[in-house]
Amino acid sequence: MGTFRLFGVPVRLHFTFILLLVFLLFIGIGEKQSGWSTALYVLALFASVLLHELGHALVARRYGIATTEIVMFPIGGVSRPERPPKPSEELWIALSGPLVNFVIGGGLLAWMAAQQGFVAIEQLRQPTDANLAERIALGNLILGVFNLLPAYPMDGGRVLRSLLAIRLPEAEATRIAAAAGQGLAILLGLAGLLWGNFILVFVALFVYLGAAQEGAAVRGRILTTGYPVSAAMITDFRTLQHGDTIRDAGNLLLATSQHDFPVMHGEAVVGLLSRQRLVRAMLSEGPDAYVAGAMDRDFPRLSPDMPLAEALPRVSAPGACALVMDADDKLLGLLTSEHVSQFLLLRQVSMVHPKEVAR
Repeated sequence: MGTFRLFGVPVRLHFTFILLLVFLLFIGIGEKQSGWSTALYVLALFASVLLHELGHALVARRYGIATTEIVMFPIGGVSRPERPPKPSEELWIALSGPLVNFVIGGGLLAWMAAQQGFVAIEQLRQPTDANLAERIALGNLILGVFNLLPAYPMDGGRVLRSLLAIRLPEAEATRIAAAAGQGLAILLGLAGLLWGNFILVFVALFVYLGAAQEGAAVRGRILTTGYPVSAAMITDFRTLQHGDTIRDAGNLLLATSQHDFPVMHGEAVVGLLSRQRLVRAMLSEGPDAYVAGAMDRDFPRLSPDMPLAEALPRVSAPGACALVMDADDKLLGLLTSEHVSQFLLLRQVSMVHPKEVAR
């Protein structure tokens, strides 16, 4: 929900982000701070987070890496690059986000100092309309410093990994950075529990899960290096015709283990019908509706020669499916998240027990 574009980069506001925004605005009104000042403070901090992520996206663009989207969550934003950056690229991409916050914070403090002189830190503990700019500046500086902590998946952890990757293999560099991230998350979680700060506990959980997820993603890229998409695609599959009904699709779903069905018009692929779309159409339109009205016409497609490591982000979501097609748009196979997981499992086993797998 709430999607817009900024400098050509899609920005999506997660629904929890909207809820937190409203909550912060509600609890912040009162004391010595007016409602408009509270709203401006909260919006300014979230704008700072957005500019932080946009800094990552713009520097990545200079390296030829497109950003598929920026997702705004309650505790920060996440930039999703089209491909993983190289260690030298990752260093500057990671540093660009905190640098944006330092520029905003330093610029605001310099401007306020020129206007009225520096304000004592003690005066910022009580929010007022008069110290709004200083608190926004301080918030940016804290955001920049926090993100530079050497803990994956924060920017400092990415900087650490890029530096380690100069001398170590990517897998080892990622393992160390992810372990540092999980260790810091445990310390933050314990501190949050001892101090009764549940926001800190929530941040710790986010960092821990992010480090674990990123570590798994890198292991997936390593296990698929050297393999094309064709090595992991499904070649034994069934298709539907655009004139088939939802009832026909349901029968095929029950008769096979397949969850996604390419929809054909003769020899041409015109769409993709997922199990989710099938069920939705069955409930809303009934079994006699045509699959052509329920299929996804803007389906993801991959080349069979595309490196499998580059295709992983496109099928990383649970239940994701992409069609593998050649240069003449001939359908060759399906690449699904479930099948990729099985491929990774077999690759991992083959690396541990190569002789047993060979038999």
